[in-house]
Amino acid sequence: MAENENIQTSGSTDPQQAPEQQEAPVFQMQRCYLKDASLEMPHAPEILMQPQQEAPQVDIQFEVSQRAIQADLIDVTVRGTVTVKAGEKAIILVECKQSGIFAVRGIPAEPLQHVTNVLCPSIVYPYLRANIADLMTRANVPPVHLPEVNFEILYQQRLAQAQAEAQQQAAANQQN
Repeated sequence: MAENENIQTSGSTDPQQAPEQQEAPVFQMQRCYLKDASLEMPHAPEILMQPQQEAPQVDIQFEVSQRAIQADLIDVTVRGTVTVKAGEKAIILVECKQSGIFAVRGIPAEPLQHVTNVLCPSIVYPYLRANIADLMTRANVPPVHLPEVNFEILYQQRLAQAQAEAQQQAAANQQN
């Protein structure tokens, strides 16, 4: 009997600690997956047979999006598009969407925006880079390796841009 009493009394019975333990922040990737992949070589095979007079032009673009899929699950997608052109003709166009499902709870709204716009894309992006390079290699063209991206700087730039737009809108409303 004494053992049962020790077990029951050894746990914390402080009512203030129980909510803290239940509300501990959670951030964990549940799954990373390739959501979509597209590869086009619209001028093949002719463009591949022509000697190139100059270095091809490479255009790299990407964007980040997120959506809640359940109460505590967020799907974050990083889309990357690589277009390689010789003159006006496209040699290759590759677009991939790499996504991650993240369990996120107990994080207030403002830090949650940081998590979904900086931390989640930083985790998903290396998979996107590898998949785009792999697709290009499988198409038998030299792969374009996406550069490292600082999602923190991009997020801060978007916040500054949104704030500037809000100030311009407020100024325009005051003039009316």
